[in-house]
Amino acid sequence: MRSLTTAATGMLAQQMNVEVISNNIANATTTGYKRRRAEFADLLYQDMRRVGTQSSDSGTIVPAGVQIGVGVKPVAIYRVHEQGNLQLTDNPLDVAIKGRGFFQVELPDGTTAYTRDGSFKLSDDGTIVTADGYTVDPGITVPNNTVSLTINASGQVEATIAGQTAPQLLGQFQLANFVNEAGLDAIGDNLLTETEASGSPITGNPGSTGFGSLQQNFLETSNVNIVSEITDLITAQRTYEINSKVIQASDDMMGTMSQIR
Repeated sequence: MRSLTTAATGMLAQQMNVEVISNNIANATTTGYKRRRAEFADLLYQDMRRVGTQSSDSGTIVPAGVQIGVGVKPVAIYRVHEQGNLQLTDNPLDVAIKGRGFFQVELPDGTTAYTRDGSFKLSDDGTIVTADGYTVDPGITVPNNTVSLTINASGQVEATIAGQTAPQLLGQFQLANFVNEAGLDAIGDNLLTETEASGSPITGNPGSTGFGSLQQNFLETSNVNIVSEITDLITAQRTYEINSKVIQASDDMMGTMSQIR
């Protein structure tokens, strides 16, 4: 019976759906996390009677055929890049992006990764780095006698040095944009890397056309909506149960057939 394998694909699809939802819920407090959405498509159909064929030698056409579907398959886990809320931290090294764009991070192998996580730190030599110690491009170093640090909306980093009245410009953050943000490859640690699907990065100063601005002393929270995720979880669970009922009903029907004497 086709219903056995068809319902099995439905159970596997909802299992994946629950896994995606659980990952969203687990990252509900992850800085800069973008929620994922599982997307599915129906599988091939078996034509028992093809639509549009001639039903007689006089040229009459079959208006509606007989097609039986064989289930569902996952086609994508889409990353939804909508803005998260901004949370006040009062930490001068915390920077949130309001709008489009990613911070550029230099990995140990020399390649560049991208992140929305602006919870930066200082290395032992004063360089602005990520929580894992990776340098945030363009490698801005803060002097050890800095009294206060300012990062304005356009990405300029200025420090007030002890004994000086005028602030000193230390560097300029730049953001990277992609034509297809969903095409970036997630490698963990809040980092994304470029792929053929994402296209090449387009860099520019924060606040310029097509780029978001920066907000110091704030962090962008996850864009996960817990209420929506719980609702989706319940729906996925019920759908999984219904598919299991189809398998049970199909098995009962086969049992009935085998008992016919």
